[in-house]
Amino acid sequence: MKIFRAIAAVAFFAVITVGSVYAQPRTTPASTPATVTGNMPDAKIALVNTDDFADEKTGIVRLVAAMKRVDAEFQPRRTELQGLQQQIEKATADLNKAAPVQDPKVTAQQNEKIEQMKKDYQRKGEDAQASYQKRLQEVLGPVYEEIGKALDVYAKAHGITLILDVTKIQGIVSASESLDITRAFITEFNSKNPATASLTPK
Repeated sequence: MKIFRAIAAVAFFAVITVGSVYAQPRTTPASTPATVTGNMPDAKIALVNTDDFADEKTGIVRLVAAMKRVDAEFQPRRTELQGLQQQIEKATADLNKAAPVQDPKVTAQQNEKIEQMKKDYQRKGEDAQASYQKRLQEVLGPVYEEIGKALDVYAKAHGITLILDVTKIQGIVSASESLDITRAFITEFNSKNPATASLTPK
């Protein structure tokens, strides 16, 4: 199960380039046809699926641990919101039963109270969501930075010129499985970076 796919709150990357740019500009005299001299170096391209990094069972353990940490921090606020929602639902159900037989003034007062509860619920929910997204950025930002650096090191070690994130790039219809380095990278990153070593943001 993938958790916090909308973690979108933290921008990652679409493309990582490694090494120098191989396509060098060519200039030729106007009177002569353009010719290519020298050999163009071979480019090695790889694909990575960054959504898999957040997979609770098979993803990057340091990232998953950081996400769970933030999730636990906000559990009390979620519980509060759930309780408030239940109060609104109960008050609404009670009012629907009592409204036909009680004084209209009482019904109006109860309606006003329910509306105020709904406003409080919406305000608290929006505040909690904004705080949650901000906290995700604070905690996950350093982890994603480390992942980006590790990908760069991985690419250089394996002679990869360009890594494309398939979750950010459109137009990739099909590709050989041999190009996908996601699982190999996750395994290597986890072996070198235990989950407990990066729970405190830089």
